[in-house]
Order: sequence, then structure tokens, then C-alpha cells
Amino acid sequence: MRPYLSIIIPVLNEAYIINRTLLHLQNLEGDFSVELIIVDGDPEGSTLAAVTSTTVKKIKSPRGRGIQLNQGARLATGKVLLFLHADVALGKDVLFQIIDVCRRKNVAGGAFSLGIDSGKPVFRLIEKAVSIRSRLTKIPYGDQAIFIKKKIYDKIGGFRDIPLMEDVDLVRRLKKAGGKMIILPGMALTSPRRWEKEGVLYCTLRNWLLITLYLLGVAPERLVKFYR
Repeated sequence: MRPYLSIIIPVLNEAYIINRTLLHLQNLEGDFSVELIIVDGDPEGSTLAAVTSTTVKKIKSPRGRGIQLNQGARLATGKVLLFLHADVALGKDVLFQIIDVCRRKNVAGGAFSLGIDSGKPVFRLIEKAVSIRSRLTKIPYGDQAIFIKKKIYDKIGGFRDIPLMEDVDLVRRLKKAGGKMIILPGMALTSPRRWEKEGVLYCTLRNWLLITLYLLGVAPERLVKFYR
């Protein structure tokens, strides 16, 4: 039976968390078929080798999040595509929210509110700022678990092969084509690991600066050297 939802997870060196992520997804509430697809950007397939589930679709791909997401989308058979980072957990009822909103003909897709899996108060400020920004602009980022109807995804050509901002680029093209994006009340809970590794202030200001420069027209190929 054709699944309603295909969840596509691009990975690179995520062997230590991938099975926990898959178990979490398999335990989400829902009485409809869900397809899980992992796309590994490591030519050795190290994350794929660690997967214990026998029901997950696995594929290797050239490295690059946009490339990997497109590879997964080509393999997907679901009516709706959900693009999920390996370190993001979803609320138990988010699948119902996706089903409900995608029944509307005027909606192309959406995303969720950002949560950061840490008790530090500074992350509550970041979550609030992201919530305000995404609801005003209707441009969610990849760590907010973007989903889109597959027919519309195919129509706009999927992700572009750019080294950064592939998520923002996709949503902007979607909106230009008249697609409506909904920010749902459910939460995409992401790991704080990048903030903790780089420093909360530095990481936050750097991200804001990069998105501002991108929206002003600076090419992702120039911006990516400040992200790695």
C-alpha cells in the first residue's frame, strides 16, 4: 500500500544516534502508513551500516544536504514528504497535524515550531525569536521539519544543489509559485550540540548574519565558508 508520508533523513556520520531517531519515529502516533528513508552522504555508508531496522529504505548519495534530500525524494512514494534532520525529535501528534493540514487544497506544506533540547534559559529566547521570525516570514528552516506535498515538490524542481540555504531557497521558490506554508503548533525538538560546540552567542549571531546576507543576495557558495 502506498504510504501517505515519506520521512527523508539526510545523514553524515550519525551512526551514534540514527537508531534512536528511527525508534522515535516508529513510535509516533498514527494509524496511517509512513515510509522512512535514510540518505547517507558518506561514501562508506557508515551511518547506513549502523541501522538495525529492516524496514527502512537506505541509500548512499554524494555529500550535500540538498543533493541528499533530492535523492531521498526520488525514492519516496508518499503523497507528502517530510524532511527531517537526524538530531530532531517530533512531538507524538505531529503526524496527525501534517495529515490534517495537507487535506487543505490551498496548502502546499509547512513546518513546526523550533524547540531546543536543553534546559538553559538562553535557548528559550532563541526559540521565541525563531517562532516570531518564522510566523512573520512563513520561511521555516530545515531544523523545523519542513514538509511539502510531493506533487508540488516535483513541480518546483525540488532542492537546488547549493552548499547552504537549500531549505530557505526551496521555501522561497514555493511561495513565489503561490504555495502556502503553515507553521504548525507542534514542536520539532532539535539537539543543542552545534550551539554548545561553537558557543551560543557566536552560533546565533553567525546564523542571523548568514541568512541576512543571503536574503540580500550574497551567493551560498560565498557564505558556506563561514558556516563550516
